[in-house]
Amino acid sequence: MWNNMHTLWTVVCARIAVLRAESERGEITTTVIVTALLALAAIAIVAIIVAKLTAKANSIDLGS
Repeated sequence: MWNNMHTLWTVVCARIAVLRAESERGEITTTVIVTALLALAAIAIVAIIVAKLTAKANSIDLGS
């Protein structure tokens, strides 16, 4: 029984060492969230600019 436990512990420690050595460890979720938030912010900024330009264009008196 102790031999099996020792083998299991060795495998777990080796797997943890491999995971720590990898450069990407679940950072894709953070990257996707940040990218989505930046895209939403860009869309909101463009919408605000279009709304202000449309309001300014509609307020111009063409003298007709």
